[in-house]
Amino acid sequence: MMERFILYAAVNGFLVVALGAFGAHGLEEKISEASLETWNTAVLYQMFHVVALILTALLCYIFPASKSFSRSGYAFQIGIVLFSGSLYLLALTGISLFAYITPFGGLFFLVGWGLIVNGLLQSRSKS
Repeated sequence: MMERFILYAAVNGFLVVALGAFGAHGLEEKISEASLETWNTAVLYQMFHVVALILTALLCYIFPASKSFSRSGYAFQIGIVLFSGSLYLLALTGISLFAYITPFGGLFFLVGWGLIVNGLLQSRSKS
């Protein structure tokens, strides 16, 4: 499980650097300032959750029997796709329908963090 989340983190890390650079250098004069802010929000949250995926991988290594930590990694990955993905699409297309997907991604982020808390509390009670 640990290797899977490291892979997710590496792929997302690569993508977020590329997408951040594209936003800063390729989209500057092509989309509105508001759309560029939306793009930057997508980049920011994707990067935060790259770090969360690395944390998840480490927790899976330390606590291999915990299902909470592995579930949190999947929640973070789904959150990245839904939250950041919908914001990238919204910024590029201006189609407001994509904004309705974003909160579901945020919900998956919250679930991921909650599962980490749950996993830590469970591991503490077993000690």
